[in-house]
Amino acid sequence: MLWACVLLPQLALDGVMRRRAEPDKPLALISGPAQRRVLQTVNAAARDLGLRPGLTLTAAHAMSRGFDTVEYDPKQTEHWHRLLAAWAYRFSSQVSLKYPRVLLMEVESSFGLFGPWPVFEARLRQELTAMGFSHRIVVAPNPLAARMLANAHDGLAVTDNETLQDVLQRMPVNRLGLSQDVATALGRMGLHHLRQVLALPRDTLARRFPSTVLQHLDTLTGRRPMALECYVPPDFFETRIELNFDVESHQALLFPLKRMIADLALFLGGRDSGVQRFVIHLEHVPSVGSTSPDTLIPVGLLSAEREANMLFELARGRLEQIVVPSPVRALKLSAKDLPAFVPSHRELFDDRPQQSMPWEQLRERLRARLGDDAVCGLSFHADHRPECAWQPASHTKPAVGFNPVPRPGWLLREPEALTDTGSRVLAGPERIESGWWDGGDVRRDYYLIETRTGLRGWAYRSVGDDSGLWLHGWFA
Repeated sequence: MLWACVLLPQLALDGVMRRRAEPDKPLALISGPAQRRVLQTVNAAARDLGLRPGLTLTAAHAMSRGFDTVEYDPKQTEHWHRLLAAWAYRFSSQVSLKYPRVLLMEVESSFGLFGPWPVFEARLRQELTAMGFSHRIVVAPNPLAARMLANAHDGLAVTDNETLQDVLQRMPVNRLGLSQDVATALGRMGLHHLRQVLALPRDTLARRFPSTVLQHLDTLTGRRPMALECYVPPDFFETRIELNFDVESHQALLFPLKRMIADLALFLGGRDSGVQRFVIHLEHVPSVGSTSPDTLIPVGLLSAEREANMLFELARGRLEQIVVPSPVRALKLSAKDLPAFVPSHRELFDDRPQQSMPWEQLRERLRARLGDDAVCGLSFHADHRPECAWQPASHTKPAVGFNPVPRPGWLLREPEALTDTGSRVLAGPERIESGWWDGGDVRRDYYLIETRTGLRGWAYRSVGDDSGLWLHGWFA
Protein backbone atom coordinates (compact mmCIF):
# COMPACT_ATOMS: atom_id res chain seq x y z
CA MET A 1 0.00 0.00 0.00
CA LEU A 2 1.05 3.57 -0.64
CA TRP A 3 -0.15 6.45 1.47
CA ALA A 4 -0.23 10.09 0.43
CA CYS A 5 0.04 12.81 3.03
CA VAL A 6 -1.50 16.12 2.01
CA LEU A 7 -0.21 18.73 4.46
CA LEU A 8 -2.22 21.97 4.61
CA PRO A 9 0.15 24.39 6.37
CA GLN A 10 -2.20 27.41 6.48
CA LEU A 11 -5.62 25.81 6.40
CA ALA A 12 -7.37 28.39 8.59
CA LEU A 13 -5.98 31.34 6.61
CA ASP A 14 -6.75 29.76 3.22
CA GLY A 15 -10.30 29.00 4.33
CA VAL A 16 -10.89 32.67 5.15
CA MET A 17 -9.13 34.07 2.08
CA ARG A 18 -11.04 31.94 -0.42
CA ARG A 19 -14.30 33.52 0.78
CA ARG A 20 -13.09 37.08 0.40
CA ALA A 21 -13.72 39.12 -2.72
CA GLU A 22 -10.18 40.62 -2.44
CA PRO A 23 -7.90 37.76 -1.33
CA ASP A 24 -4.71 39.72 -2.11
CA LYS A 25 -5.50 42.38 0.46
CA PRO A 26 -3.39 42.21 3.69
CA LEU A 27 -5.13 39.96 6.22
CA ALA A 28 -4.36 38.65 9.70
CA LEU A 29 -6.18 36.10 11.82
CA ILE A 30 -6.22 37.15 15.47
CA SER A 31 -6.77 35.24 18.70
CA GLY A 32 -6.30 35.62 22.44
CA PRO A 33 -8.16 37.46 25.21
CA ALA A 34 -9.59 40.94 24.68
CA GLN A 35 -6.80 42.49 26.76
CA ARG A 36 -4.06 40.98 24.59
CA ARG A 37 -5.01 40.23 21.01
CA VAL A 38 -2.29 38.39 19.07
CA LEU A 39 -1.76 37.74 15.37
CA GLN A 40 -2.31 34.01 14.87
CA THR A 41 -1.28 33.94 11.19
CA VAL A 42 -0.93 36.42 8.33
CA ASN A 43 -1.03 36.22 4.54
CA ALA A 44 1.76 37.17 2.15
CA ALA A 45 0.50 40.75 1.67
CA ALA A 46 0.50 41.29 5.44
CA ARG A 47 4.03 39.89 5.69
CA ASP A 48 5.13 42.50 3.18
CA LEU A 49 3.95 45.11 5.70
CA GLY A 50 6.27 43.61 8.30
CA LEU A 51 3.59 41.72 10.24
CA ARG A 52 4.45 38.35 11.73
CA PRO A 53 2.55 35.72 13.73
CA GLY A 54 2.92 36.31 17.46
CA LEU A 55 2.81 40.12 17.28
CA THR A 56 0.25 41.77 19.50
CA LEU A 57 -2.52 43.58 17.66
CA THR A 58 -1.43 46.84 19.28
CA ALA A 59 2.12 46.45 17.95
CA ALA A 60 0.80 45.48 14.52
CA HIS A 61 -1.37 48.63 14.36
CA ALA A 62 1.65 50.68 15.33
CA MET A 63 3.44 49.30 12.27
CA SER A 64 0.55 49.59 9.81
CA ARG A 65 -3.19 50.21 9.65
CA GLY A 66 -3.64 48.89 6.14
CA PHE A 67 -4.70 45.32 6.94
CA ASP A 68 -7.91 43.51 7.81
CA THR A 69 -8.41 41.24 10.79
CA VAL A 70 -10.61 38.17 11.19
CA GLU A 71 -11.18 36.21 14.36
CA TYR A 72 -9.43 32.82 14.30
CA ASP A 73 -12.13 30.16 14.61
CA PRO A 74 -10.98 26.56 15.31
CA LYS A 75 -14.47 25.28 14.41
CA GLN A 76 -14.19 26.80 10.96
CA THR A 77 -10.77 25.20 10.53
CA GLU A 78 -12.31 21.85 11.40
CA HIS A 79 -15.05 22.55 8.84
CA TRP A 80 -12.46 23.10 6.10
CA HIS A 81 -10.60 19.97 7.20
CA ARG A 82 -13.74 17.85 6.80
CA LEU A 83 -14.70 19.51 3.53
CA LEU A 84 -11.33 18.59 2.06
CA ALA A 85 -11.75 15.07 3.41
CA ALA A 86 -14.99 14.86 1.41
CA TRP A 87 -13.04 16.03 -1.63
CA ALA A 88 -10.31 13.41 -1.04
CA TYR A 89 -12.95 10.70 -0.63
CA ARG A 90 -13.56 11.01 -4.36
CA PHE A 91 -10.04 9.69 -4.98
CA SER A 92 -9.71 7.09 -2.23
CA SER A 93 -12.03 5.10 0.01
CA GLN A 94 -9.47 5.27 2.84
CA VAL A 95 -9.09 8.85 4.02
CA SER A 96 -8.03 9.71 7.57
CA LEU A 97 -8.18 12.92 9.61
CA LYS A 98 -5.89 11.61 12.35
CA TYR A 99 -3.63 14.67 12.31
CA PRO A 100 -4.74 18.34 12.25
CA ARG A 101 -4.30 20.12 8.92
CA VAL A 102 -3.42 16.81 7.27
CA LEU A 103 -5.20 14.40 4.92
CA LEU A 104 -3.93 10.83 4.82
CA MET A 105 -5.19 8.82 1.86
CA GLU A 106 -4.34 5.41 0.47
CA VAL A 107 -3.57 5.95 -3.22
CA GLU A 108 -2.08 2.78 -4.69
CA SER A 109 -5.49 1.14 -5.17
CA SER A 110 -6.62 4.21 -7.17
CA PHE A 111 -3.86 4.18 -9.77
CA GLY A 112 -6.05 2.14 -12.12
CA LEU A 113 -8.61 4.98 -12.14
CA PHE A 114 -6.44 8.10 -11.99
CA GLY A 115 -3.21 6.94 -13.61
CA PRO A 116 0.32 6.55 -12.20
CA TRP A 117 1.37 8.67 -9.25
CA PRO A 118 2.92 11.59 -11.21
CA VAL A 119 -0.37 12.06 -13.11
CA PHE A 120 -2.41 11.48 -9.95
CA GLU A 121 -0.31 13.95 -7.96
CA ALA A 122 -0.60 16.62 -10.65
CA ARG A 123 -4.39 16.34 -10.52
CA LEU A 124 -4.47 16.63 -6.73
CA ARG A 125 -2.26 19.71 -6.81
CA GLN A 126 -4.26 21.32 -9.60
CA GLU A 127 -7.57 20.91 -7.77
CA LEU A 128 -6.18 22.05 -4.41
CA THR A 129 -4.71 25.16 -6.04
CA ALA A 130 -8.00 25.89 -7.82
CA MET A 131 -9.82 25.64 -4.48
CA GLY A 132 -7.35 28.07 -2.90
CA PHE A 133 -5.52 25.77 -0.45
CA SER A 134 -1.72 25.74 -0.19
CA HIS A 135 -0.34 22.25 0.29
CA ARG A 136 2.58 19.85 0.45
CA ILE A 137 2.27 16.25 -0.75
CA VAL A 138 4.44 13.22 0.06
CA VAL A 139 3.92 9.51 -0.66
CA ALA A 140 5.35 6.66 1.44
CA PRO A 141 4.57 2.96 2.14
CA ASN A 142 3.03 3.70 5.55
CA PRO A 143 0.90 6.65 6.73
CA LEU A 144 3.10 7.74 9.65
CA ALA A 145 6.21 7.87 7.49
CA ALA A 146 4.34 9.95 4.90
CA ARG A 147 3.22 12.35 7.61
CA MET A 148 6.71 12.82 9.08
CA LEU A 149 8.41 13.14 5.70
CA ALA A 150 5.98 15.92 4.82
CA ASN A 151 7.56 17.98 7.61
CA ALA A 152 10.79 18.26 5.60
CA HIS A 153 9.88 17.49 1.97
CA ASP A 154 7.37 18.38 -0.72
CA GLY A 155 6.83 16.20 -3.77
CA LEU A 156 8.81 13.26 -2.40
CA ALA A 157 7.54 9.85 -3.57
CA VAL A 158 8.94 6.77 -1.80
CA THR A 159 7.43 3.58 -3.18
CA ASP A 160 9.43 0.79 -1.50
CA ASN A 161 10.54 0.01 2.05
CA GLU A 162 14.26 -0.09 1.26
CA THR A 163 14.27 3.46 -0.06
CA LEU A 164 12.02 4.52 2.83
CA GLN A 165 14.53 3.30 5.44
CA ASP A 166 17.33 5.21 3.72
CA VAL A 167 15.31 8.44 3.59
CA LEU A 168 14.07 8.14 7.17
CA GLN A 169 17.52 7.58 8.61
CA ARG A 170 18.58 11.01 7.34
CA MET A 171 15.62 12.73 8.98
CA PRO A 172 16.39 15.13 11.90
CA VAL A 173 15.18 13.90 15.28
CA ASN A 174 13.07 17.01 15.85
CA ARG A 175 11.08 16.28 12.65
CA LEU A 176 10.03 12.74 13.60
CA GLY A 177 6.93 13.59 15.64
CA LEU A 178 8.54 12.81 19.02
CA SER A 179 7.60 14.88 22.02
CA GLN A 180 9.66 17.99 22.66
CA ASP A 181 11.19 16.52 25.83
CA VAL A 182 12.32 13.35 24.05
CA ALA A 183 13.72 15.24 21.06
CA THR A 184 15.64 17.60 23.36
CA ALA A 185 17.05 14.70 25.40
CA LEU A 186 18.21 12.90 22.27
CA GLY A 187 19.83 16.07 21.00
CA ARG A 188 21.75 16.52 24.28
CA MET A 189 23.00 12.96 23.86
CA GLY A 190 24.44 13.90 20.45
CA LEU A 191 21.75 12.02 18.51
CA HIS A 192 20.55 14.42 15.83
CA HIS A 193 19.32 12.02 13.11
CA LEU A 194 17.19 8.90 13.15
CA ARG A 195 20.14 6.85 11.89
CA GLN A 196 21.97 7.48 15.14
CA VAL A 197 18.94 6.64 17.27
CA LEU A 198 18.31 3.33 15.48
CA ALA A 199 21.96 2.37 15.96
CA LEU A 200 21.43 2.27 19.75
CA PRO A 201 20.47 -1.03 21.43
CA ARG A 202 16.71 -1.26 21.86
CA ASP A 203 16.96 -2.14 25.53
CA THR A 204 18.96 1.05 26.11
CA LEU A 205 16.19 3.15 24.55
CA ALA A 206 13.58 1.22 26.52
CA ARG A 207 15.32 2.02 29.82
CA ARG A 208 15.92 5.70 29.11
CA PHE A 209 12.61 6.67 27.45
CA PRO A 210 8.89 5.81 27.73
CA SER A 211 7.65 2.79 25.82
CA THR A 212 5.75 5.07 23.45
CA VAL A 213 9.06 6.17 21.90
CA LEU A 214 9.94 2.69 20.63
CA GLN A 215 6.36 2.15 19.51
CA HIS A 216 6.48 5.39 17.54
CA LEU A 217 9.80 4.47 15.90
CA ASP A 218 8.58 0.97 15.01
CA THR A 219 5.45 2.42 13.41
CA LEU A 220 7.53 4.99 11.54
CA THR A 221 9.82 2.37 10.03
CA GLY A 222 6.98 -0.02 9.20
CA ARG A 223 7.68 -2.70 11.82
CA ARG A 224 4.42 -2.01 13.62
CA PRO A 225 1.10 -1.51 11.81
CA MET A 226 -0.82 1.71 12.35
CA ALA A 227 -4.56 1.70 12.94
CA LEU A 228 -6.45 4.59 11.34
CA GLU A 229 -10.07 5.66 11.62
CA CYS A 230 -11.30 6.32 8.11
CA TYR A 231 -13.48 9.26 7.20
CA VAL A 232 -17.11 8.59 6.26
CA PRO A 233 -18.96 11.45 4.56
CA PRO A 234 -22.12 12.57 6.39
CA ASP A 235 -25.62 12.36 4.91
CA PHE A 236 -26.16 16.13 4.96
CA PHE A 237 -24.29 19.32 4.12
CA GLU A 238 -24.31 22.60 5.99
CA THR A 239 -22.11 25.67 5.77
CA ARG A 240 -22.32 29.24 6.98
CA ILE A 241 -20.61 32.52 6.08
CA GLU A 242 -20.67 35.52 8.39
CA LEU A 243 -20.40 38.70 6.33
CA ASN A 244 -17.97 41.50 7.16
CA PHE A 245 -20.72 44.12 6.90
CA ASP A 246 -24.50 44.30 6.72
CA VAL A 247 -25.76 43.62 3.20
CA GLU A 248 -29.00 45.01 1.79
CA SER A 249 -28.76 44.09 -1.92
CA HIS A 250 -28.92 40.83 -3.83
CA GLN A 251 -25.76 41.62 -5.79
CA ALA A 252 -23.54 41.72 -2.71
CA LEU A 253 -24.80 38.28 -1.67
CA LEU A 254 -23.86 36.57 -4.93
CA PHE A 255 -20.12 36.19 -4.24
CA PRO A 256 -20.48 34.40 -0.88
CA LEU A 257 -23.39 32.39 -2.27
CA LYS A 258 -21.26 31.19 -5.18
CA ARG A 259 -18.51 30.07 -2.77
CA MET A 260 -21.00 28.16 -0.65
CA ILE A 261 -22.46 26.35 -3.64
CA ALA A 262 -18.96 25.53 -4.91
CA ASP A 263 -18.30 23.87 -1.54
CA LEU A 264 -21.61 22.00 -1.84
CA ALA A 265 -20.62 20.71 -5.30
CA LEU A 266 -17.23 19.69 -3.89
CA PHE A 267 -18.92 17.73 -1.12
CA LEU A 268 -21.35 16.06 -3.53
CA GLY A 269 -18.56 15.00 -5.85
CA GLY A 270 -16.71 13.34 -2.97
CA ARG A 271 -19.67 11.21 -1.88
CA ASP A 272 -20.85 10.61 -5.50
CA SER A 273 -24.31 12.01 -4.90
CA GLY A 274 -26.44 14.88 -6.10
CA VAL A 275 -28.76 17.37 -4.43
CA GLN A 276 -32.48 17.64 -5.09
CA ARG A 277 -33.35 20.28 -2.52
CA PHE A 278 -31.36 22.79 -0.49
CA VAL A 279 -32.27 25.84 1.55
CA ILE A 280 -30.51 29.21 1.74
CA HIS A 281 -30.89 31.01 5.06
CA LEU A 282 -30.50 34.79 5.17
CA GLU A 283 -29.70 35.72 8.77
CA HIS A 284 -30.81 39.30 9.36
CA VAL A 285 -29.54 41.97 11.70
CA PRO A 286 -31.73 41.80 14.82
CA SER A 287 -33.88 44.85 15.33
CA VAL A 288 -34.02 46.76 18.60
CA GLY A 289 -35.84 44.73 21.25
CA SER A 290 -36.55 41.74 19.00
CA THR A 291 -34.92 39.16 16.79
CA SER A 292 -35.58 39.16 13.07
CA PRO A 293 -36.42 35.68 11.74
CA ASP A 294 -34.29 34.21 8.98
CA THR A 295 -35.47 34.43 5.40
CA LEU A 296 -35.59 30.92 3.95
CA ILE A 297 -35.11 30.44 0.21
CA PRO A 298 -35.83 26.82 -0.80
CA VAL A 299 -34.29 25.60 -4.05
CA GLY A 300 -35.87 22.42 -5.40
CA LEU A 301 -34.94 20.40 -8.46
CA LEU A 302 -36.87 17.73 -10.31
CA SER A 303 -33.80 15.47 -10.48
CA ALA A 304 -30.54 15.23 -8.56
CA GLU A 305 -27.78 17.53 -9.86
CA ARG A 306 -24.30 18.50 -8.64
CA GLU A 307 -22.80 20.82 -11.25
CA ALA A 308 -21.70 23.98 -9.41
CA ASN A 309 -22.55 26.54 -12.12
CA MET A 310 -26.01 25.09 -12.65
CA LEU A 311 -26.79 25.05 -8.93
CA PHE A 312 -25.58 28.64 -8.60
CA GLU A 313 -27.76 29.82 -11.49
CA LEU A 314 -30.80 28.22 -9.88
CA ALA A 315 -30.01 29.70 -6.47
CA ARG A 316 -29.43 33.14 -7.96
CA GLY A 317 -32.75 32.98 -9.78
CA ARG A 318 -34.56 32.18 -6.52
CA LEU A 319 -32.64 34.85 -4.60
CA GLU A 320 -33.46 37.60 -7.08
CA GLN A 321 -37.19 36.93 -6.72
CA ILE A 322 -37.37 37.80 -3.02
CA VAL A 323 -37.38 41.15 -1.26
CA VAL A 324 -34.76 41.37 1.49
CA PRO A 325 -36.77 42.67 4.47
CA SER A 326 -33.75 43.87 6.50
CA PRO A 327 -29.93 43.89 6.27
CA VAL A 328 -28.29 40.45 6.08
CA ARG A 329 -25.58 39.58 8.60
CA ALA A 330 -24.79 35.98 7.53
CA LEU A 331 -25.67 33.29 4.98
CA LYS A 332 -26.22 29.61 5.67
CA LEU A 333 -26.79 26.80 3.21
CA SER A 334 -28.18 23.44 4.26
CA ALA A 335 -28.89 20.38 2.13
CA LYS A 336 -30.41 17.18 3.48
CA ASP A 337 -31.93 15.64 0.36
CA LEU A 338 -28.83 14.08 -1.23
CA PRO A 339 -29.93 11.16 -3.44
CA ALA A 340 -27.61 9.15 -5.66
CA PHE A 341 -26.47 11.01 -8.75
CA VAL A 342 -27.20 9.41 -12.13
CA PRO A 343 -25.45 11.27 -14.99
CA SER A 344 -27.70 12.11 -17.90
CA HIS A 345 -27.17 10.29 -21.17
CA ARG A 346 -24.74 12.02 -23.51
CA GLU A 347 -23.85 11.24 -27.09
CA LEU A 348 -20.23 10.48 -27.90
CA PHE A 349 -20.25 13.19 -30.54
CA ASP A 350 -22.41 16.02 -29.23
CA ASP A 351 -23.76 18.04 -32.16
CA ARG A 352 -25.38 20.73 -30.02
CA PRO A 353 -24.30 24.34 -30.78
CA GLN A 354 -21.56 25.61 -28.52
CA GLN A 355 -23.75 28.14 -26.70
CA SER A 356 -26.68 25.79 -26.08
CA MET A 357 -27.30 23.89 -22.86
CA PRO A 358 -28.74 20.48 -22.03
CA TRP A 359 -32.49 20.24 -21.57
CA GLU A 360 -32.21 19.50 -17.85
CA GLN A 361 -30.27 22.73 -17.19
CA LEU A 362 -32.68 24.80 -19.30
CA ARG A 363 -35.67 23.28 -17.49
CA GLU A 364 -34.31 24.09 -14.04
CA ARG A 365 -33.28 27.60 -15.07
CA LEU A 366 -36.78 28.32 -16.35
CA ARG A 367 -38.32 27.00 -13.12
CA ALA A 368 -35.98 29.21 -11.07
CA ARG A 369 -36.77 32.30 -13.14
CA LEU A 370 -40.50 31.82 -13.75
CA GLY A 371 -41.61 29.73 -10.79
CA ASP A 372 -42.25 26.04 -10.21
CA ASP A 373 -45.80 26.16 -11.61
CA ALA A 374 -44.86 28.08 -14.75
CA VAL A 375 -43.02 25.15 -16.35
CA CYS A 376 -44.75 21.83 -16.89
CA GLY A 377 -44.64 18.89 -19.22
CA LEU A 378 -47.20 17.48 -21.63
CA SER A 379 -48.66 14.00 -21.59
CA PHE A 380 -50.86 12.35 -24.17
CA HIS A 381 -54.52 11.65 -23.51
CA ALA A 382 -56.53 8.96 -25.27
CA ASP A 383 -58.83 11.26 -27.24
CA HIS A 384 -58.97 11.92 -31.01
CA ARG A 385 -60.08 15.54 -30.57
CA PRO A 386 -56.90 17.65 -31.00
CA GLU A 387 -57.77 20.05 -28.18
CA CYS A 388 -58.33 17.10 -25.79
CA ALA A 389 -55.45 14.85 -26.90
CA TRP A 390 -52.96 16.27 -24.38
CA GLN A 391 -52.91 17.50 -20.79
CA PRO A 392 -50.39 19.22 -18.51
CA ALA A 393 -48.17 16.92 -16.44
CA SER A 394 -46.16 17.54 -13.29
CA HIS A 395 -42.96 16.31 -14.92
CA THR A 396 -41.21 18.52 -17.46
CA LYS A 397 -39.59 15.99 -19.73
CA PRO A 398 -40.63 16.53 -23.37
CA ALA A 399 -43.24 13.97 -24.37
CA VAL A 400 -42.60 11.59 -27.24
CA GLY A 401 -45.53 11.10 -29.60
CA PHE A 402 -47.04 7.74 -30.35
CA ASN A 403 -49.49 8.81 -33.08
CA PRO A 404 -48.02 8.00 -36.53
CA VAL A 405 -50.36 10.58 -38.17
CA PRO A 406 -48.68 14.02 -38.51
CA ARG A 407 -49.95 16.61 -36.07
CA PRO A 408 -49.05 20.33 -35.87
CA GLY A 409 -46.51 21.39 -33.28
CA TRP A 410 -48.43 24.62 -32.56
CA LEU A 411 -52.12 24.15 -31.80
CA LEU A 412 -54.11 27.39 -31.59
CA ARG A 413 -56.02 28.06 -28.39
CA GLU A 414 -59.18 28.70 -30.44
CA PRO A 415 -59.66 27.86 -34.16
CA GLU A 416 -59.55 30.89 -36.46
CA ALA A 417 -61.28 31.42 -39.78
CA LEU A 418 -58.82 30.93 -42.65
CA THR A 419 -58.77 34.23 -44.56
CA ASP A 420 -55.97 33.40 -47.01
CA THR A 421 -57.86 32.74 -50.24
CA GLY A 422 -54.68 31.60 -51.99
CA SER A 423 -54.17 28.56 -49.77
CA ARG A 424 -54.05 25.15 -51.42
CA VAL A 425 -54.87 21.72 -50.01
CA LEU A 426 -51.93 19.30 -49.90
CA ALA A 427 -53.60 16.33 -48.18
CA GLY A 428 -56.91 15.30 -46.70
CA PRO A 429 -59.54 15.01 -45.64
CA GLU A 430 -58.97 13.12 -42.39
CA ARG A 431 -62.25 12.71 -40.52
CA ILE A 432 -62.38 12.97 -36.72
CA GLU A 433 -65.65 12.09 -34.96
CA SER A 434 -65.55 11.93 -31.17
CA GLY A 435 -66.81 13.37 -27.90
CA TRP A 436 -70.40 12.21 -27.90
CA TRP A 437 -70.09 10.95 -24.28
CA ASP A 438 -69.13 14.27 -22.65
CA GLY A 439 -71.24 16.77 -24.61
CA GLY A 440 -68.30 17.93 -26.77
CA ASP A 441 -69.33 16.06 -29.90
CA VAL A 442 -67.29 17.03 -32.99
CA ARG A 443 -67.45 15.83 -36.63
CA ARG A 444 -64.67 17.43 -38.63
CA ASP A 445 -62.72 16.87 -41.87
CA TYR A 446 -59.08 18.02 -41.45
CA TYR A 447 -56.79 19.11 -44.30
CA LEU A 448 -53.08 19.82 -44.65
CA ILE A 449 -52.85 23.23 -46.34
CA GLU A 450 -50.13 25.53 -47.61
CA THR A 451 -50.50 29.32 -47.68
CA ARG A 452 -49.21 31.62 -50.38
CA THR A 453 -46.19 32.42 -48.19
CA GLY A 454 -45.23 28.75 -47.88
CA LEU A 455 -46.53 28.13 -44.34
CA ARG A 456 -48.16 24.79 -43.69
CA GLY A 457 -51.22 24.62 -41.50
CA TRP A 458 -53.89 22.25 -40.24
CA ALA A 459 -57.45 23.34 -41.06
CA TYR A 460 -60.86 21.69 -40.84
CA ARG A 461 -64.43 22.00 -42.02
CA SER A 462 -67.32 20.65 -39.96
CA VAL A 463 -69.19 17.81 -41.64
CA GLY A 464 -72.25 19.20 -43.40
CA ASP A 465 -70.91 22.79 -43.33
CA ASP A 466 -69.88 24.08 -46.75
CA SER A 467 -68.50 27.38 -45.45
CA GLY A 468 -64.80 28.21 -45.27
CA LEU A 469 -62.02 26.36 -43.49
CA TRP A 470 -61.04 26.93 -39.88
CA LEU A 471 -57.32 27.04 -39.05
CA HIS A 472 -56.50 24.87 -36.00
CA GLY A 473 -52.69 24.75 -35.95
CA TRP A 474 -49.35 25.31 -37.69
CA PHE A 475 -46.68 22.82 -38.62
CA ALA A 476 -43.06 23.74 -37.90
